[in-house]
Amino acid sequence: MKKFNAALVATAVALCVSTPALAEDLVFTLKNGTHSVLNNFYTSPVGVNAWEDDVFGDQVLEPGESMEITIADGRSVCDYDMRFEFQGDELDTTIDTQNLCELGEYTIHE
Repeated sequence: MKKFNAALVATAVALCVSTPALAEDLVFTLKNGTHSVLNNFYTSPVGVNAWEDDVFGDQVLEPGESMEITIADGRSVCDYDMRFEFQGDELDTTIDTQNLCELGEYTIHE
């Protein structure tokens, strides 16, 4: 029985050591706390020098509305740069950096 327990423990340890960390989807609620339509929302991990595709696609986020955002890029990082582009000339493009692993909700303000 002791040999079986030792083998079981050794197998568990080997699995823990040899299994790479799996990336999880990052999910949070984005709220538009401005008076302008949010047309585009881009993210990229900190240190990447290019923006990824527009998270919204064909959607927009109206003033006061919220949307659940999922970043499912397969990476195992938490710190992301975010870029917000608004309709018209009322608000400038806004850039911020957040830890998306710990972020439950984010409100963009004017």
